[in-house]
Amino acid sequence: MLAKKKKLSKKEIKEDKLVTTFYEARGFYEENQTMIFAAVGILAAIIIGIILYTNKVESDNLTASVELSRVIPSYNAGLYQEAIDGKPGTKMLGLIKIVDEYGDSELGELARIYLANAYYFTGQYDKAFEQYDAYSGSDDLMIASAFAGKASVYAIKSNYESAAEFYSKAASVSEYDPSNADYLLKAAINYIKSHDFVNAKASLEKIKKDYKASLASREVDRYLAQIPG
Repeated sequence: MLAKKKKLSKKEIKEDKLVTTFYEARGFYEENQTMIFAAVGILAAIIIGIILYTNKVESDNLTASVELSRVIPSYNAGLYQEAIDGKPGTKMLGLIKIVDEYGDSELGELARIYLANAYYFTGQYDKAFEQYDAYSGSDDLMIASAFAGKASVYAIKSNYESAAEFYSKAASVSEYDPSNADYLLKAAINYIKSHDFVNAKASLEKIKKDYKASLASREVDRYLAQIPG
């Protein structure tokens, strides 16, 4: 006669599952340890890479800020070509080199906007557009400046439709940008030049509604008068 099978307690069942899981896990590890080691190695490399990249970006930001501070006096003095190229025999690298060496950092990207502006002010419009278009920083004011910069190049080349579009984009980046009213006014002017009177009126009305205290608001009626109907 067969002996009556002993009923396992809940504790014994739990312990049995734990033992089974342990041996299954150990078996999986033994069978796949090469793959596991490789995965752990890849993960470690990724983590180390992120740390090194973060440290490099922080270092580049700091260095770019120092180098940029050496260029700004020339830029503010209207010595744009000197700001672009740097000054031989001094520590002033120039905006081209700052962007080339530190363009991946936020302040390196700020230097890119200064470089684009300097190109624009010296009549090098294609180079200016290229730098505005290459801006990849995260600062809203600079994103808007890059859009406005592209718009200004389009405007000087009489591409008024694209100029209006990018001035409008500049005004829509951040509601806190103090230049929004000016961007909208420039958008309206270029909409008028491209005979897009609907969008021109909408831009001007937005200035009247949202930016009553701005200098641009004083120009609104003058341009509204240029819209047919």
